[in-house]
Amino acid sequence: METEPVEYSGDSADDPCIWAHPNDPSLSLIIGTDKGKNSAGLRVYDLNGTEIFTTSNGKMNNVDIRYGFELGGDLIDIVTAGERTSNTLAVFKVDSENRSLVNIAAREISLGIPVYGSCMYKNVYTGDTYAIVNDKEGNVEQYLLKDNGQGLVDASLVRTLKLSSQLEGCVADDILGYLYIGEEDKGIWKFGANPNDSDIGILVDEVGENLTADVEGLTIYYSGDSTGYLIASSQGDNTYAIYKRSGENSYIGQFEIVDGNTIDGTSETDGIDVCNMNLGTNFSQGIFVVQDGINDVGNQNFKAVQWENIASSFNPPLDIYPSWDLRSN
Repeated sequence: METEPVEYSGDSADDPCIWAHPNDPSLSLIIGTDKGKNSAGLRVYDLNGTEIFTTSNGKMNNVDIRYGFELGGDLIDIVTAGERTSNTLAVFKVDSENRSLVNIAAREISLGIPVYGSCMYKNVYTGDTYAIVNDKEGNVEQYLLKDNGQGLVDASLVRTLKLSSQLEGCVADDILGYLYIGEEDKGIWKFGANPNDSDIGILVDEVGENLTADVEGLTIYYSGDSTGYLIASSQGDNTYAIYKRSGENSYIGQFEIVDGNTIDGTSETDGIDVCNMNLGTNFSQGIFVVQDGINDVGNQNFKAVQWENIASSFNPPLDIYPSWDLRSN
């Protein structure tokens, strides 16, 4: 499946995240970014690729989502994005009835670095939820998200990290408590995801045999408490590298998305996301969504592949576990 192209030409689409509907999987959504102009924003698509909602609050680079954030006594699905026009953190909740986004930022949440990449982390044991942003100089900031007492979300800086060069892609493992950051010309770094964890990272894999610069989007496939995969966009050779989620994240292999009968393959991919859950008829065994840097017709867009097609291409096959519920973990 492919989404409608984004509104603006050039390098505009960047990163997607997937929202699983709480009651009807077929009503799930793909939320993508558009950084084409200062009036761009987030783009919301149904699972047929039709754009059904947009925001217009600035150049959005990366977007992420977490379920079960407590706000005003309710549990909401919270979405954050790095907004490069005003260098702020955008915060939304998903309106499940209207399948739209509602701005819930308590104020203009200014960031201490020129935001480039961003992701989220939820400590499943404490419920604390964080937004993590980075920049082109190797700086990382981690913000605790909190209810301001009036039904809106504020944020406070709780941690900084420093790497040596340009960053963007990042993802957190909410259960194992790890933060993975892509240093584009270097490789994938692994840190503890909590504010009091060490500021010294472990290099999971280096640009070379398995990764071709730039290292871009990162995502995690959950198939249990500790099983599943870390997936990275290896932009330089138009492939996606897969690592074990557990232990030392050993390398498994890589794949590419090639032309289908009616939809072109993907190349120069920035952001990626994966969801193991049943999302209805076409994606009942999970979905993998990527930004396509060169769409064959029109502006950039996002492509979606059935997870079982990826899993079955490996020997032995990768896990397929649609019953693992991201909402209850």
